[in-house]
Amino acid sequence: MTNDLGRHPDFFIRDIPIFGRSILAPMDGVSDLPFRSLARRLGSAASYTEFINAIDIVNGHPDLARRLQYAEFERPIVFQVFDDDPQRIVEAARMLLAYRPDVIDVNLGCSAKCVTNRGAGAALLREPEKIGAIFRALSRALPVPVTGKIRLGWDETSLNYLEVARIIQDNGGSLVAVHGRTRVQGYTGSARWEPIAEIKKTLQIPVIANGDITTAAEMEYVLQSTGADAVMIGRAALENPWIFSGLERSQIPPAVVQQTLMRHYEAMLDYYGPERGNVLYRKYAKRLLQPYNPERNELLNLLTAASPQAFQTLLSEFFNRFLAEPVLE
Repeated sequence: MTNDLGRHPDFFIRDIPIFGRSILAPMDGVSDLPFRSLARRLGSAASYTEFINAIDIVNGHPDLARRLQYAEFERPIVFQVFDDDPQRIVEAARMLLAYRPDVIDVNLGCSAKCVTNRGAGAALLREPEKIGAIFRALSRALPVPVTGKIRLGWDETSLNYLEVARIIQDNGGSLVAVHGRTRVQGYTGSARWEPIAEIKKTLQIPVIANGDITTAAEMEYVLQSTGADAVMIGRAALENPWIFSGLERSQIPPAVVQQTLMRHYEAMLDYYGPERGNVLYRKYAKRLLQPYNPERNELLNLLTAASPQAFQTLLSEFFNRFLAEPVLE
């Protein structure tokens, strides 16, 4: 996390100053408190939670309070919600105010069938009028800014990104984040930046570009080519969380990787408990170690370590061996 004292904000979400132009994307099963905290410390300009089902909020899901935990230094904190029912999403958002979020974000971009089959996420792109109703109701009911994350459209025959972006703005939305693919594309093909540039030229509210940003150099290119106020980085941050500091992964010394990995691992154990935290950390360890091309058996042993002590021992052995290897000229 950078020191913002004396800095001029890069942009505002309504009246909330944002310092920085790169943000960790909300990712289900990934952007939990430990990983958001890591990204925020390394320069992510805000913290988006994993998306939360409005039904779970209204019904008081037993895991809800834990999922909504955040550290004060993460602010501004954005709670992302999804649903297909305007009335229920407003009820859920009102209930979330008890947790003191800075922003409520509506997920209009999730392409997973379990979400779209019920008419939520990217399925709402096929119902622009309903999007308008949701944002109109939320912006009237809430004291905090309301934002949205969208895709370019449902498919190539319905690229309605300009219509949807305008609807969000005209009904009280304070920011639009845009993934440069359609719902049908999912994560295949390539993200497109020209439509995001169109949206930026059209709207008066901030626009965030998202999709296929894997390096610090690409981040700068997308900012310049789209004119976006910021970029949102998802999967690439798993391998290189230092991207939020403007650094390429190749610039990070192995000793720093080891130190960062261990701090994140310890945070996972604290948050989830030793047994669950040890298991859930495997996906993070695999991506962070990927640039070193570990031997298959070595990585398998590490990722199936039965206890935190075994994991820490194997990790130390890996880095001790890696750091001891001579550099080939």
